[in-house]
Amino acid sequence: MLNNLAVNYEEAVAMILFGIGFCTLLFHRNLVKKIIGLNIMDTAVYLFLASMGYIEGRRSPIADPSVPASVSAFINPIPSGLVLTGIVVSVSVTAIMLALTIKLYKRYHTLNLDEIYMFAKNEDIG
Repeated sequence: MLNNLAVNYEEAVAMILFGIGFCTLLFHRNLVKKIIGLNIMDTAVYLFLASMGYIEGRRSPIADPSVPASVSAFINPIPSGLVLTGIVVSVSVTAIMLALTIKLYKRYHTLNLDEIYMFAKNEDIG
């Protein structure tokens, strides 16, 4: 089992990062910490996809006359494309979440989710 971990350390690191991000998202009440936890989870998924898409001894699929035109000479470009697309989407979602967090802070003067919920509930009643 330790031999498999030594060979597949990228996947093990991705799983550990995902667990750290998930625990941060689950146990912290601060909105900024939750956003950081979500970004750690995103990074873990991108690391996992990139490590699964890489094949030792193969090259990126770029037209190069020095590489033989065989499919077995190249890596699969789809995981790399998914990672790049995911990073763009993740940056956009993070920007929106931070903008909404700033709006919540300006309105309730706190980033604690429990306090925001309590203030919002009192506004609905009163």
